[in-house]
Amino acid sequence: MTNPLLSPSSMPNGAPDFSKIKNDHFMPAIEQAITMAREEISKIRDNPAAPDFANTIEALENASEWLGNATSVFYNLLSTTGGDDMHALAEQIGPVTSNFSNDVTHDAALFARVKDIYDRRDDLKLDAEQTMLLEETYRGFVRGGAMLDDGKKQRLREISERMSVLSPTYMNNSKKSAEAFEMVIDQEQDLSGLPESAVAAAAETAKERGHEGKWVVTLDMPSYMPFIQYADHRDLREKVWRAYNSQAFGDDYDNCETVLEIVRLRHERANILGYDTHAHYVLERRMAEKPETVQAFLDKLARAYKPAAEKDFSDLQSFAKEHGATTDLKPWDVAYYAEKRRKALFDFSEEDFRPYFQLDKVIDGIFEHFTRLFSLEFRINDSYSVWHKDVKSYDVFDRTDGRFLGTLFADFFPRKGKRSGAWKSSFRDQGLFFGKTERPVITIVCNFTKPAGDTPALLTHYEVQTFLHEMGHAMHAMLSDVRYRSLAGTNVLWDFVELPSQIQENWGYTKEMLDIFASHYKTGEKIPQALIKKLNDAKNYMVGWGGLRQVGLGLLDMAWHTADPAAVTDIAAFEDSIMKDVSFFPRMAGPMSTHFGHIFAGGYAAGYYSYKWAEVLDADAFEMFLENGLYDQSTAEKYKNDILARGGSEHPAALYRRFRGRDADPDALLRREGLLMDQAA
Repeated sequence: MTNPLLSPSSMPNGAPDFSKIKNDHFMPAIEQAITMAREEISKIRDNPAAPDFANTIEALENASEWLGNATSVFYNLLSTTGGDDMHALAEQIGPVTSNFSNDVTHDAALFARVKDIYDRRDDLKLDAEQTMLLEETYRGFVRGGAMLDDGKKQRLREISERMSVLSPTYMNNSKKSAEAFEMVIDQEQDLSGLPESAVAAAAETAKERGHEGKWVVTLDMPSYMPFIQYADHRDLREKVWRAYNSQAFGDDYDNCETVLEIVRLRHERANILGYDTHAHYVLERRMAEKPETVQAFLDKLARAYKPAAEKDFSDLQSFAKEHGATTDLKPWDVAYYAEKRRKALFDFSEEDFRPYFQLDKVIDGIFEHFTRLFSLEFRINDSYSVWHKDVKSYDVFDRTDGRFLGTLFADFFPRKGKRSGAWKSSFRDQGLFFGKTERPVITIVCNFTKPAGDTPALLTHYEVQTFLHEMGHAMHAMLSDVRYRSLAGTNVLWDFVELPSQIQENWGYTKEMLDIFASHYKTGEKIPQALIKKLNDAKNYMVGWGGLRQVGLGLLDMAWHTADPAAVTDIAAFEDSIMKDVSFFPRMAGPMSTHFGHIFAGGYAAGYYSYKWAEVLDADAFEMFLENGLYDQSTAEKYKNDILARGGSEHPAALYRRFRGRDADPDALLRREGLLMDQAA
């Protein structure tokens, strides 16, 4: 049989045909695709013609297309479907693809061709995108060890192969640890305080898990968050909080040794390549450029957030005591009393929004939002094959001229095997693919509140913001207009990648956007304007507390990747030493590091600061929409053409200056949050 991963798909836009793809296809496809790629690369290396941009740099860009096709499908399904078989495959596939990558990077004759072109770059009359591809290709070889001796190349190879296994292992441990926990409740009084939606969801989960007539709370966010925010039963809140914060620590899926091995190998690789630390290695290819810049940035934010967080906590302590708390607050009390205090101060809670945020209407509304911004049209297309029955598939068009822009898959609900959190990914980026410019195949993945019984999926405002965030990433990929896939969409310097996602969250607080879709799922009544006003009045509620937490995670990430890991033997103790100045409690569960997937199983190692870095950019950029109009077409077109369409084809600082007419105002974020103080400026 023809392997579906190695043959053109009959699906629209060449999207994968998931109905034909089985686990048994992956390894043979990847091995065959590597063989095919080696043949293409040999032709490039052994080409008797003098090296030039087309026969070497552009040819390398397109040499591994079938391999990229197979691995993109595999790793996307690993995150969305999981399972022991897939994770066993990950442990086989990682070293094989890593070994191939090292073979390419360490090929001296191939690198000689690349270097020859790079050394002559000023004389080649390349355009900006060609120049970027040349620079990225050359840097990729150098940062992969092309200039090292054979002994160091061999050690890098060993490190890469091992690392290709460790990240999936870390992710799998975190997921299985979370899935192993369930709290079965059989006394209705133990549900006191929970909103009806959370009770119904817990009953539905219990039914699915064979506990008919009871209620089950899990560590999935749609289950965990309402319980920790609303449950009156303090002992049960503590139990759930400790479970959530002890994921993959001290259980059958303990990640401690995995963390230590990851950071040690990252550090060793950086040293071999001539960098002091992994952070130095990573930040060389970031807007921040060096650890000192990141540290200064986080320190500045900490100076603004720390006093604000102290006031938040003091006010919360006082409120709790006034409302029956007989002891000092513990970590499992913060969300509970914070929600009650918000209700007291602003007369609303997250639950007040659910009736107005029916998922189907939210989908239509967010699509309409992007239609108004970028003149798009979203059409559901059920002819696509999908990997799970819950997945929805859409074709996206430019409404002004009818051009097809790409395929969007949306996977909204949690299930066993699926990774927690929310993300955007690609099955294929926009750009040259087998000699033809193709449109992208994109997916957004979330874990939203599921329908319960006859009640449709009703979201919180936080979940709507998550949807907007991931759709911002998707638009970055969907509106890409470049030549080369490796420079398309979200393939930008990592501390720029969150700008297109985070800027979208700003619209989620506006009457103009919420009026598009927010109506009561039973009555059809539009969301009350008074409720939108309360939402905005509370926008910066406990912003110091939340901001300091993000800064703390950024500091933890930088500490892991600037310290000498040989000196770290106890990850909990190490984390305690870093977090002590940004925490209000001693550690009362496991360390964050055992389930900090962003930095140990994602792309944020030495880069978690980028969320706050990009918030500065998004706050500054959104001010332009506030000045000109939330749906001002000239501003939106400029943003689309100068930022989204260009992807990584130019340096992000140049793109941003072209859009804004200047660099970002570094105080824009603190100004938005009401925390701009002389000493923090």
